[in-house]
Amino acid sequence: MKFEEIKELMKLFAKSKLDKIKVKEKDFEIEMEKGGETVVVETAPAAVTAAPSSAPAASIPAAVEETKSEPAAKGELITSPMVGTFYAAPSPDSPPFVQAGDTVRKGQTLCILEAMKIMNELEAEFDCKILEVLVQDGEPVEYDKPLFRVERL
Repeated sequence: MKFEEIKELMKLFAKSKLDKIKVKEKDFEIEMEKGGETVVVETAPAAVTAAPSSAPAASIPAAVEETKSEPAAKGELITSPMVGTFYAAPSPDSPPFVQAGDTVRKGQTLCILEAMKIMNELEAEFDCKILEVLVQDGEPVEYDKPLFRVERL
């Protein structure tokens, strides 16, 4: 599987309502999880088969059909603008910048994203209420990975 195909699959998975996906191609295997339903995708020379869903076969760049019956989670996502390490607090001894239930004003620091030993503060782009913090302190994050679920005020 080519790197561009993996990136496209990651983008589609991030936008989908699926919680977990596993892709196998010969001796290559990739598994992504947000937390819940599993979709296993095995590549064949001409098609990709999705299971346990009843989705029709499709090629990798095509959208994975969503089969989750639960309603979409409430709120908007604030995603990572970069690859790095997520830090919830300015130092290990300090309280986190924000927690679930906190009201945040535009410009307020939400977290620190470290990349190449540079600490980048991620600020709120709008007033909101933090519904959920989706990553753990010290966890590596990818570009566009959901960090917070929020409700605009």
